[in-house]
Amino acid sequence: MIKERICRFMCGSAWLLTSPSSLRSSTRKKRDHMQWSEEEEAAAKKKVEENSAVRVLLEEQVKYEDEASKYWDTFYKIHKNKFFKDRNWLLREFPEIIPVDQKTEQKLRELSWDHAKTSAADGFSRMHRPTMPQEKNHEERCGSSDSQSKAGLHFSNLDSKEHRKGPLKTELFPGSNATFRILEVGCGAGNSVFPILNTLQNAPESFLYCCDFASGAVELVKLHSSYRAAQCCAFVHDVCDEGLPYPFPDGILDVILLVFVLSSIHPDRMQGVVNRLSNLLKPGGMLLFRDYGRYDKTQLRFKKGHCLSENFYVRGDGTRAYFFTKGEVHNMFCKAGLDEKQNLVDRRLQVNRKKQVKMHRVWVQGKFQKPLHLTQKTSKLVFSLLSHG
Repeated sequence: MIKERICRFMCGSAWLLTSPSSLRSSTRKKRDHMQWSEEEEAAAKKKVEENSAVRVLLEEQVKYEDEASKYWDTFYKIHKNKFFKDRNWLLREFPEIIPVDQKTEQKLRELSWDHAKTSAADGFSRMHRPTMPQEKNHEERCGSSDSQSKAGLHFSNLDSKEHRKGPLKTELFPGSNATFRILEVGCGAGNSVFPILNTLQNAPESFLYCCDFASGAVELVKLHSSYRAAQCCAFVHDVCDEGLPYPFPDGILDVILLVFVLSSIHPDRMQGVVNRLSNLLKPGGMLLFRDYGRYDKTQLRFKKGHCLSENFYVRGDGTRAYFFTKGEVHNMFCKAGLDEKQNLVDRRLQVNRKKQVKMHRVWVQGKFQKPLHLTQKTSKLVFSLLSHG
C-alpha cells in the first residue's frame, strides 16, 4: 500500500493530501487535481439547494450593494494584513507576471519578423493582423493560438512605442516611463502586491498598479515597509463605477490580475467590470483570473438565510461571494472581446489536521488575451521596416 504524504498547502491549518507518485509528477495540476465521484458531486449539489432555499429579502440586499466598500473597510480595520497569507503561488500559476527577458524578447522579435515577411509576400496589404503559425491547444479558446500570443508581445510593443511618441510622452502619469505594466484589481492589504514587487525589483522598467475600493486596505499597502512608490502606485478605486477614471490611459497594460475579486461583485455588474478592464489592456495583453468555483467548500458551508441569488451569498460580516462555473467565466471574458488561453476547474482535497476534516476546494482559473490589432501607425512602421529590411 502506497504511503500517503501530507504536504503544506497555501495557508493556515489547511493541508493537501497527495501520494508519492503524485508528488513526482512534473505537472502540478495533475498532482493536485481531484476528480469528484458522482456521489460527492450529488451531495454538494444537494447542500447548495438546501442552503439557497431561503433567500435574503430584496429590500435587505440593497445595503450590501450600496455599502459594499464599508463592509470591506471594516474587514481590513479588524484584520489588517493578518487574515490572508502572501500569494507566493502567483508566479507558479501566472508566469505572465514576469516581464519577458531581453533574450526571449529578441527571439520573439525574430520569429515575428520572419512570419511578417512571409505574410507580406502573401498579401500583407490587407493588414488586419499578421498571420502566425497555428499550434494545437487542448484548452478551449475563443480565438488566437499560443503562438500568436507570443508573437503578439512584439507587435504590442510596437504599438506602445508608437503610442509613447504621441500623447503618453507629453501627458505624464505614474509609470509613464515603464515598458511593462501590471494592474492588480482588488489588492486588499497587499498579499499579491509584495510577492510581485519582490519579483520586479530586478526589473526597473516594470511598474505595478494596484487598487481596492476599501480605503483602509490601500492605506495598509502604502504603509508596508516593502512599498516602493517608484515602482508601484496604490490607489482607491471602485471598478463597478464605469465612469471613474484610472490614473493611467486605456490600452497600456501588459497584465491585469483579477484574483478572488470578481466573486465579491453583484452578478449583474460583472460583465461591465470585465468590459472596462479589457479596454485597459494593450493588444496582446493578458488578463489573469482565479476565483471560487461552483460547490467549493466555502459555498457548502453557508447556512440558510445567507443566499442573495443563485450561487451568490453574503457572509456574516456583510461581504459577498459568488461561485463560478467554467462556462460562465468563458462567456464573460469572451463577450469582453478577449481570447481564451486557459480556462480550467482546479479541484483539491484539503485536510484540517487538527479537526480531522476533509474539504473539497474548487477554483476556476483562466488566462485571457486581448487580440492583436495593428494600428494604422504600426502598419506604416511595419511596411517601412520591411521595405528597408
